[in-house]
Formats: sequence, C-alpha cells, structure tokens
Amino acid sequence: MGRAPDLMTDRLRLRMPRLEDFEHRAAFYASPRAAHEDGPVNRAMAWRIWASEVGQWPLLGYGPFSVEDRKTAAYLGEVGIYNPVGFPEPELGWFVTPEAEGKGYAAEAALAVMRWARARFGWDHIINIIAPANTRSIALARRLGGVHSNRPGLDEGDVVILHDLRALA
Repeated sequence: MGRAPDLMTDRLRLRMPRLEDFEHRAAFYASPRAAHEDGPVNRAMAWRIWASEVGQWPLLGYGPFSVEDRKTAAYLGEVGIYNPVGFPEPELGWFVTPEAEGKGYAAEAALAVMRWARARFGWDHIINIIAPANTRSIALARRLGGVHSNRPGLDEGDVVILHDLRALA
C-alpha cells in the first residue's frame, strides 16, 4: 500500500498528490464549481476533505491521483478512487482545473485509473456517484462506457453509473 504508482498515458502523468496540489482543490471548493460536491466550503473544510482523500493511499491502497501534463508538468486536476466512510463502495471520481476543462483529460485519466484498478485489484466494476444536476459528469461517465445503475448512492436521487472493468482492454 502506501503511495500511488505513476500511471502514464499519451498526454498525462498520474502521480501521488503533493502538498502544493491542495491549492487547486482549495480554489475549487471555494468556487461555485463545488456546488455538486456540497460546496462551496471554506479552506479548513477543503483541507479536511482533500487530506482524507489523499490519506486513503496508505490505508486502502488506492485514492486520488494528481494529473499533470507530461510535456509541461502543469497540474490539470485529480482523478482517482474514493471510498470514505459512508460510501456504499469504491467510486471513480474526477476534478479538473478550469483551464483543463473540455480537453479530454478527465476521460483519459479515468480510463487509466479504471485499467489500473482492474489490473491491481481484479475488480469487475467501479461506480460513479453523481449529483443529478451535474450533467457534464454524467455525460463523461456515459462516454467512458458506464451505464445507469440502481445501486445505492449517497443521497436520494444520486445518479449511479456502473462501469464494467472487464470490458477494458
């Protein structure tokens, strides 16, 4: 367990989060973009959320990967597996910086994480738990091959998307 491995795609490096990555999550949680994540929240609460997510690595053997551009090393966002207390099962989630939106980075990184989860843990599936108003994330989950599921989410009305990891090459 312990640390995230480095995962490489054509354009991206997925790596263990570092302290300086928190500034991007703090900005996200302070903005209206966090509305689908029970935000906005203050910096102290953003720290608690982010630190608990990163802390999954030594405790569970998975967690968030920081995503960066392979050519420039620019931070682009975070994609990973989240499973804090209260989640019904491990969830694939993503966040990208405003500058990285609409460029396919979240999809590219999510596919890398799904392949890694299948190879590392032998999981047959993984879910997304998405607020119904978060139409962009729902569309991305469906583009990644996910299908709507009746599995439980966190809140009444959550959209749960199921991904069959066995179907990945």
